[in-house]
Amino acid sequence: MSKRFTTVLAMAALLAATFLGGAFAKQQVIIESWRTDDLKLWKDVIIPAFNKHYPDIEVVFSPTAPAEYNAVLDSKLQAGTAGDLITCRPFGKSLELYNKGHLAPLNDLPGMEHFSEFARAAWTTDDGSVTYCVPMASVIHGFLYNKDLFDKYGYEPPKTYEEFMDLLAKMKKDAPALAPLVMGTKDQWEAATMGWHNIAPNYYGGEAGRKAFLAGKEGFHTDGFLQGFEALAQWAPYLPRGYKAVSYSDAQQLFTQGRGFIYPAGSWDIGVFHQMNPKLNMGAFKAPPPAGATKSYISDHPDIALGLNPASKNQEAAKKFLEWLTTEEFADLYGNALPGFFPLHDYDITIKDPVANEFLSWRQTSEGTFRMTYYKLSDQKPDAETDLWTASVNILNGNQTPEEAAKWIECRLSSWYQPHKHFYEELNCNK
Repeated sequence: MSKRFTTVLAMAALLAATFLGGAFAKQQVIIESWRTDDLKLWKDVIIPAFNKHYPDIEVVFSPTAPAEYNAVLDSKLQAGTAGDLITCRPFGKSLELYNKGHLAPLNDLPGMEHFSEFARAAWTTDDGSVTYCVPMASVIHGFLYNKDLFDKYGYEPPKTYEEFMDLLAKMKKDAPALAPLVMGTKDQWEAATMGWHNIAPNYYGGEAGRKAFLAGKEGFHTDGFLQGFEALAQWAPYLPRGYKAVSYSDAQQLFTQGRGFIYPAGSWDIGVFHQMNPKLNMGAFKAPPPAGATKSYISDHPDIALGLNPASKNQEAAKKFLEWLTTEEFADLYGNALPGFFPLHDYDITIKDPVANEFLSWRQTSEGTFRMTYYKLSDQKPDAETDLWTASVNILNGNQTPEEAAKWIECRLSSWYQPHKHFYEELNCNK
């Protein structure tokens, strides 16, 4: 074989390899997300499970720190460098992205029929015509408790709010060195998120009350909304010593160290506590309704979804991943890999973690609603969610009465939210 022929043959082989490599190269799909804590889970569990069905699609999970995610994502979208799939926060921010053309309509995506109107609400246009993200999971609010301490003192989870308050008083008397309720007000958000949002739906009536509020028929100062503030005010004597200086992470440490009985919780804390203290024997109970109530309500808050970047150059592959997110396989995988993050699909899946399963069981016995300040009420400044942090902290810290806090937050909301304009006048907010 001549040297020239050998050279030609080698070049031909190289060209063939290049052609074949290009023809069979994996399509790459990049996911933008704020879930930095989940990087290992995506790399080791979720993506390999998807690749069993689609080995020719390379999925890259590329998270940004939560506090920086919105700004970084906006910059990437404007520069045309954002990934193919975008992790969607609930309500306003994602709707803003859709309105700017950064999220594609997904109504026709196969599998979307497995999500109810309630499940899709956080990622659907106001008129209900377009859903632009595939719902992944919600978080549920309630209370975690130390089972060993409950057994030691002979306590049972309360069934009504009155029983709850009686129990806290008994705990303070029986074990003065322990905190009946493990929560502080230093970081502010938890006073609203695990405080007011947790218990208030039982007073304002869940979805019916939320919709009445949106329509301007109710305000923070009326009926069940004010009662929610009044119920929250009763917590103050039972919080840890020096609770005004206790942060969210401080409260987590106190509870996992067995220095308190009850932790006002979001279900996202379940996995964190398992990691912090695997020996912690936890139980859970839902926010107890007032005595005589015929219904109970839970905050079942949509937390995370995934949408398609219309500028993606790999839309076919990205849509295959989104379709897989709608399956029972993904729902089961995600719900069990992240205890406390509950799939929003309509499948009847089994959550293996007993504490998470207790939270999930409340969907069968209570009506769900979401954090009512997240929809429309925080679209402008002053936004109701941030103001709710301040109001809740002021009540617990003794800086405002429930009535004063309710009037303050309602006046700020009614200064711009059109359906509440009449409250601005009725409450003499300009004085």
